[in-house]
Amino acid sequence: MLNSEKIGNEFYQNLGKLFYAVAMADNNVRPIEIKRLRKYVRQHWLDIDEVEDEFHTDAAYQIEIVFDWLNGEEKYSEEYFKEFKEFYKEHPEKFTEPIKKLVVETAESIAKSFAGKNRSEMLAIFKLKQLFNH
Repeated sequence: MLNSEKIGNEFYQNLGKLFYAVAMADNNVRPIEIKRLRKYVRQHWLDIDEVEDEFHTDAAYQIEIVFDWLNGEEKYSEEYFKEFKEFYKEHPEKFTEPIKKLVVETAESIAKSFAGKNRSEMLAIFKLKQLFNH
């Protein structure tokens, strides 16, 4: 696998961690949040680039795969936000302004999908926006 493909896969895997961290911020991932994530992946993330995973499927599906795996683990979200933050700092070139906008839009959509954004999810999104503005 080429290094750029490896980083492309890691990019989507880290987005899966971030979106899980947002959904799990209130210690509960709801089915509607998972449904909203899948909708965003299919409507927006599949068209971002041509990167494929080792099975020759669109690497954007890594967002869902990682999200589902973490959801099965039911661990705390803070650690995954931290991992996303580290990836972002190591590869800022992967996060163009349109990508940042779509990341925030996706996170906000997940957070709003169940009875509006709650305090914990709002804090996670605030931290994300803060990260992108530095």
